[in-house]
Amino acid sequence: MATNALRSLWAEPRPTQAPDWGPRDLALVAALVCWSVVEVVLRQDLAPRPLLLLAVLAVLGPLLWRRTHPFVAVAVSFGTLTIVDIVRVLTGLQGGLLNSVSAALILAYALFRWGSGREAASGLGVILLWLAITYVADPMSLWETVAGYAFFLFAAALGAAVRFRAKIRIRDIDQAKAREREQLARELHDTVAHHVSGIAIQAQAGRAIAASHPERAIEALAIIEDAATRTLSELRAIVGALRASQDTEFAPQPGVAEVEQLATCGQTRPCVEVTLSGEFDDLSPAVGAAIYRLAQESITNARRHARNATQVTVAVTGDADRVRLTIDDDGSSGAGGRGPAGYGLVGMRERASLLGGTFHAGPTVERGWRVEAVLPRTGTPR
Repeated sequence: MATNALRSLWAEPRPTQAPDWGPRDLALVAALVCWSVVEVVLRQDLAPRPLLLLAVLAVLGPLLWRRTHPFVAVAVSFGTLTIVDIVRVLTGLQGGLLNSVSAALILAYALFRWGSGREAASGLGVILLWLAITYVADPMSLWETVAGYAFFLFAAALGAAVRFRAKIRIRDIDQAKAREREQLARELHDTVAHHVSGIAIQAQAGRAIAASHPERAIEALAIIEDAATRTLSELRAIVGALRASQDTEFAPQPGVAEVEQLATCGQTRPCVEVTLSGEFDDLSPAVGAAIYRLAQESITNARRHARNATQVTVAVTGDADRVRLTIDDDGSSGAGGRGPAGYGLVGMRERASLLGGTFHAGPTVERGWRVEAVLPRTGTPR
């Protein structure tokens, strides 16, 4: 397992869309330049100025492109610092480097924040090599040596932690977007399919009776107009919710009380009868909306697929800890059944499952089709 983890880290790609340098980076470089100038003026125990200038440039220059080219920045900076320290060791020059060189910690952080796995491992090797040589050029106690290594390793660990935190955040955002797309797909399917199905049925009926009963054809056109108006209204509400800002007050979702509005009272075939029984006062709004959408989609499916259906019965019962929805129709499915399960049944099953309920749809023993869903009143999965 450890080997697999190391291989995974080694193969880790660079984060996408690394930001380029900006005003803050220029301000950082300017502050480090001022720090270096102050040190040159105040300190006396410094190495020769050419080496100081080379060391400062090695740190300040790569800071500007530490995000877009993290490994190159580390290689240039710490490689140059290594050369400076080797020159100091071989020539025996006295004096130390500027404390502003410690800004190289930022490069160690950037290496693990923005570099790939291979770049991070290679760059860490360059940093550790410099640390080993710089302690030869400037002998220190064991405690100071351990502290120096700890500082750079902490910077690298911090960069890795921020990197993977950002990665997890991006993954969570992608998952949230996927859930929103699924919810939108269910809402569009349940809303538009229901009304358009009714429009299609009324249009067929109106065309069939237009010649013999013109007045009934006019009634069918009025029903079509009303259904089309409601469809447009719900579509505008959905589009408005997608375009609106976070402060927009959205309209409430339909609930159990609105299920009664799905009844047709003999205006269309099949006739839809709705019965509500039990208590629904303390019902979760999410459960109420799910009951309404499940009933709406089941009625739409009955109109589309139930052959010769004359009656659809919708029964909603509120018990002490759950709500039961049952939809029966008296249509015939034919020898081939009602076709493969489409997005409607998938969406209904998802609605019930997300709220901790159960869902079942299938033919009855005698005739027709039954849809049954049982949801907990609180909408909380057990």
